This record gives sequence, structure tokens and C-alpha cells, in this order.
Amino acid sequence: MKVGLIGSHGVGKTTLCFDLASRLKRLDLSVDLVKEVARTCPLPINRDTTVDAQAWILHTQIAEEIATGRQVEILICDRSVLDNYAYMVHRAGRQPAYDGLVASWIRGYRALVKVPIIEPPTFDGTRDVNQAFQQEIDDIIERLLVAFDVPAYRLDPGDRFGWTDAILTAVGLPTHVPQIDLFSPQP
Repeated sequence: MKVGLIGSHGVGKTTLCFDLASRLKRLDLSVDLVKEVARTCPLPINRDTTVDAQAWILHTQIAEEIATGRQVEILICDRSVLDNYAYMVHRAGRQPAYDGLVASWIRGYRALVKVPIIEPPTFDGTRDVNQAFQQEIDDIIERLLVAFDVPAYRLDPGDRFGWTDAILTAVGLPTHVPQIDLFSPQP
């Protein structure tokens, strides 16, 4: 099962990925992550990105998903090809060659989970902190979801602390660990 957390930058996808992976491990499932590949891109990203940079990011995302996904029951992706493509669309418009690739690849996710903007992005050494840019990317993601006719589970912006449970429920997995708690007194 492959789950992609999608959304603009600075919305909490990475933190949520690690929380989700932790919960899935406690369910005795083999889990791994595809971390955000844009952070390792040797070319400009954010508002300075180029078509070449975004092509590198898209292909690297796909390669990481292929390499990592074959080894585990559940693969959690910190982004998907769709939201990575949104940055290319922002920079240069829709690209027919990449439309086909994204449209095809996006069908391989069991679930896409849309993480909403709940606060402005903060600087972390890489992330662009311009709120207008953050919102523009979010808007493009929404338009691409419609254009590619791809369903996405949308997290409730008012329930940040319930997001992990919401994702587990959305993909049909339990929210509570079935094992006996060895550290609590038993009745």
C-alpha cells in the first residue's frame, strides 16, 4: 500500500509522515518513508525552480518510490508526483509530456491525503516562507486533482491532533494497537 501526503510546503507533511509511520510500526506492519526529494535537488527549487529541476524531482520521487516500495507493506510518501508537479506548473505551466507521466503514476497510490494550510510556512533552511507562494501551490494542487480526476482524502484543518487517526481510518487500518500494553496494570 502506498500513501502519499500531498499539499503545499510548510503544512506539516513531514511531521505527519513520521507520526503515521510510527503508528503503523506499532501495528506490526513493515513501513518505510520516501522523504521529500526536493531537499536533495542539486538545482534551484522553490520560486527559483526550473523545468529541469522539477523534472529531476519528479523522476527522483518515482525512483525512490520504486526502490523503497518493493521492500515494505506500507510506503508513506512525503509528497507525491502530483504536488511535485504543481511546482513545475507554477513555474512553466502544464507540460504535456509530464501530464501523461503524472496521470499514469498517480493511479498507483492507495490514498492521497491532502494536508491543508493552517499557518504560514516557517524557515527551515530550505522552505520558501512566502505565504502567497504557499497558497498558489495549494491552489494548483487543487486544480491538478480535478484535472487528473484523482480523489484525495482531505484532512480537517481544525483537528490537527486527529490527523493521524483520520488517515488510518481512511485507509482502513485500526487506530489502536492490538497488542497488550505491557506497561499498564491489567485488570
